[in-house]
Amino acid sequence: MTSPATLRPATEADLPAIQRIYAHHVLTGLASFEEIAPDVAELGGRWRAIVAAGLPYLCAVDGAAPDAALLGYAYAGPYRPRSAYRYSVEDSVYIAPGATGRGIGRALLLRLIQDCTEKGKRQMIAVIGDSANHPSIALHRACGFRPVGVFEAVGFKHGRWVDSVLMQRALGAGAGSLPA
Repeated sequence: MTSPATLRPATEADLPAIQRIYAHHVLTGLASFEEIAPDVAELGGRWRAIVAAGLPYLCAVDGAAPDAALLGYAYAGPYRPRSAYRYSVEDSVYIAPGATGRGIGRALLLRLIQDCTEKGKRQMIAVIGDSANHPSIALHRACGFRPVGVFEAVGFKHGRWVDSVLMQRALGAGAGSLPA
C-alpha cells in the first residue's frame, strides 16, 4: 500500500470529478443501487444537504495543488430521517478507477469515523451493495465495523439479484452512555 492522498473537505468545484467517479460505480458496479448516474446538479444538492447537516463530506486528492486529481471521496449522511436516529450516520466511500489498493478508502473512512465521533455521533452504519463486495467488506472490517446482517436479494441490477450487507461500528462511547 502506498501513502494515502491528501484529504480535505469537498467543495463545489469537486462536484464534476465526484460525479465522474460515482457515475463509474453506478454504471459498472453494484456498490450503489442507483442504475442511472445522477448529474452534477443532483449530486450538488446531495452535497449541500450533507454539509448543511454539519456532516463530513471529504475528498482525497493526489497532492496539495489546487488542481490535484481527485482520487476518491467519502461522506457521512444521516442513517435515517427520523429524529431518534440523530446520533447514527451512514458512510459512503467511492474511489476513482485506477486509484484502488493505495489506502485511499481506508484513509477516508478513518477520517469520517474521527470527524463523526468529534461531532457527537455514536453509531456508523455501512450498507454495502453486494455480498460479494469483498474489498468494501474488508475495508469496513479493518476500520472496526462488524457484520450485523444481510438483506438478501433486495436489489436487482445488471441482470441479477443483489444483497445488501449491513455493518456497524460504535463511535466514541457508542451506547455506553447517554448522549451529551
